[in-house]
Amino acid sequence: MASTIWKGYLTFGLLSLPVKLYSAARSETVSFNQLHKADSSRVKQVLYCQAEDKPIQRSEIVKGYEYEKDRYVVIDEEDIKKVAPKTAKTMEVLEFVKSSDVDPVFFESSYYLAPEDAGVKPYALLFEALRKTGCVGVGKIAMHNRAHIVILRPGERGLLMHTMYYRDEVRQVEEFHTDTSLVKEKELELAMTLVQSLEATFEPEKYQDTYRQNLMALIDAKVKGQEVVETAPAQHKAPVIDILEALKMSLAEAKKPVRSAAPEEDTGTAPKARAKRGN
Repeated sequence: MASTIWKGYLTFGLLSLPVKLYSAARSETVSFNQLHKADSSRVKQVLYCQAEDKPIQRSEIVKGYEYEKDRYVVIDEEDIKKVAPKTAKTMEVLEFVKSSDVDPVFFESSYYLAPEDAGVKPYALLFEALRKTGCVGVGKIAMHNRAHIVILRPGERGLLMHTMYYRDEVRQVEEFHTDTSLVKEKELELAMTLVQSLEATFEPEKYQDTYRQNLMALIDAKVKGQEVVETAPAQHKAPVIDILEALKMSLAEAKKPVRSAAPEEDTGTAPKARAKRGN
């Protein structure tokens, strides 16, 4: 398992048990370095003072907050340390709420919450209680110099912890709404039938980042001195304006064998490489 990022005690009511956190997920991306086009050497960013029109050293940099247009107050690291929450050894469950009441838009990062040896039984008790009641725990924890509100929920094999965005961090867009009065009964019946015909068990292994795979194939071809053939463009069907007709056509398509979302061999989904011909 990945390295522990936090150890402490989980408390709810009068119960307290030792637990530890592991990161449950992370984004994967292909990183590039910036090079000088002329000689492929690494370049570095230069810190530049606009007022004095000259480069400066990193040691000359301070933090400033713009409280009015072009007016700043300087905040030094010691000031920030004074108000930053210290990493605590206790994660306190404040309340339990129904899982269905928590909008996933508030979820930020995911962690595995595992028990230490001394906390195995109360951990299992909490896990089963949440699973049986359909509730999740709302708690608070301080780590990495930040105070977090978290959700504790039962996963397939144990408890998961999700740090949450605060209410003022979730954007409210007034234009974002749905006018269900536009929906006609016959259209809704067909749409529901289409959804049911495409219903499947969620299998995350079916879905892969084909762009990252294609990018790595491109890099490998470049390293080997091969030429990269452009990925075939996606096929787009002509739009059908009539909603009922479009739903009927979709249902006909849904009856065909389901294809995996993962790339298959010789489908043309990944860049192909061929050796360069000599001049």
